[in-house]
Amino acid sequence: MERTFEAVIRLLAAGEVVVLSGAGLSTDSGIPDYRGPGAVARRHTPMTYQTFRGDPAARQRYWARSHLGWHLMTRARPNAGHRAVARLQHAGLVPVVLTQNVDGLHTAAGSDPVVELHGRLDQVVCLACGRRGSRAQLHRRLLAANPGFTAADAAVNPDGDVDLPDEHVATFRTVDCADCGSGPLKPDVVFFGETVPPARVAHCTALVERAHAVLVLGSSLTVLSGRRFVIQAAKQDIPVVIVNQGPTRGDRYARHILNAPLGTVLPALTDRLTTGVAADPAPTPATV
Repeated sequence: MERTFEAVIRLLAAGEVVVLSGAGLSTDSGIPDYRGPGAVARRHTPMTYQTFRGDPAARQRYWARSHLGWHLMTRARPNAGHRAVARLQHAGLVPVVLTQNVDGLHTAAGSDPVVELHGRLDQVVCLACGRRGSRAQLHRRLLAANPGFTAADAAVNPDGDVDLPDEHVATFRTVDCADCGSGPLKPDVVFFGETVPPARVAHCTALVERAHAVLVLGSSLTVLSGRRFVIQAAKQDIPVVIVNQGPTRGDRYARHILNAPLGTVLPALTDRLTTGVAADPAPTPATV
């Protein structure tokens, strides 16, 4: 591994490195994932966009579980991996971070710019009028509509929700859009059955085209929305480096693979690459 580590240092030191991050980068912040070494089993069929939009009972179930999970998600703070990425940006080696995560922790750690491929959980959108708003504001409205709605010993799932029995879900009251007064609200994230907005994909494609290297952090690359940029880089002979625990669906496209915990290897990489660079970027308050 030492020889690979040194080769990665030499490659990344040239700069213009586009980072592509996944759920494995946030596990040290207490947000579990479905595919890593400590993955949790998925207990429910994933919510699809079509079901969410067309079934009021499904929306009630989603918001009841997500409302309680939000309490736990807001406690998450950037970990050493997020801070290491922000340091690489501050040093001028990483012009942009592309993330499949919806937790906002890259921004909270001081990274800028960040392109959130799948959106952010701290924002909501009305399915009728299209207005976007703050999840914090919605949370206050849901608290007022559901006083005393709690779940003992609930553990947050990777989707940011908790498991609840049906009888508990049945007591939960949803709220509609505060702007148009009738539209159902959806977290501003890409659900199963949705696609990443084409303009966002085109923007990321252009960023990868200009990169000297693509650094994948904590992603199994199972989902095409992220894997497409690894495939693109390989086709354009742009080196791909993968740092992850366990195999990924992008391994065959990678020039170098570091199979190691991100919380250990990423700060070590950053220390080597930023020697002599001034102070770390100032983190911004966490919004999720």
